[in-house]
Amino acid sequence: MEKGMESTILQCDGVTVDFDGFKAVQGMNFRLEKGELRFLIGPNGAGKTTMLDVICGKVKPTIGKVLFGGKVDITRKKEHQIAELGIGRKFQTPSIFPTLTVFENLEIAMRQNRSVLAALRAKLRAEEQERIEAQLEMIGLQEKASWRAGGLSHGEKQWLEIGMMLLQEPEILLLDEPVAGMTDNETEKTGELLRAISQTQSIVVVEHDMEFVRNFASKVTVMHEGKLLKEGSMEEVQRDDRVAEVYLGKRRDADAGRSTA
Repeated sequence: MEKGMESTILQCDGVTVDFDGFKAVQGMNFRLEKGELRFLIGPNGAGKTTMLDVICGKVKPTIGKVLFGGKVDITRKKEHQIAELGIGRKFQTPSIFPTLTVFENLEIAMRQNRSVLAALRAKLRAEEQERIEAQLEMIGLQEKASWRAGGLSHGEKQWLEIGMMLLQEPEILLLDEPVAGMTDNETEKTGELLRAISQTQSIVVVEHDMEFVRNFASKVTVMHEGKLLKEGSMEEVQRDDRVAEVYLGKRRDADAGRSTA
């Protein structure tokens, strides 16, 4: 997938999620292009995480449709079916094997259809070895390949899990607050990693760290009360009076330093 291809890889039309009378998402429309790094922002309770839940199949919309690749309707498919199609979801807390090494975690991810024991016992082919080594370089953990994953920093654990996802070759990555709890240096490295990944995959990031969004977003989708409020560049979003009123108003002039909401 090349940057700039005007091809929609994900399309959500009129998505509504009703939890016993509470509409967490209301008539949400969302389109993601191939090779796009999109940030989904908004105040707490805006429906951002619920939208990720809908896309990955964890939550089924009450009304609306989700199309993958322009034609495959995934609205009623199960989570594992959607994952197999090529949509990977990463939650806030890293899901890794802490007692295994970084390399072993990647090895298991690459051989996801085998049991942990079978994956580790099977002899690696040269091609598989190269894939893992390339992934270690991508996520910046090549020097810690033999470390126990539990001994990594918080940021490094997040990078490891992203690397594990990438070895399963998803076309879309869904990330929920990936830089929460990271140091400034780790946050910067994560942004650079996501930019690199977006050369070949599409990414949707739910994020509250506005400095991180400003530094790395090309296009931003703002949600409020379960609805689409504004979409565009970060500059366009920050100039919008409705966004300023519900979300960014008290920070419009506070561009120095990290701000969160």
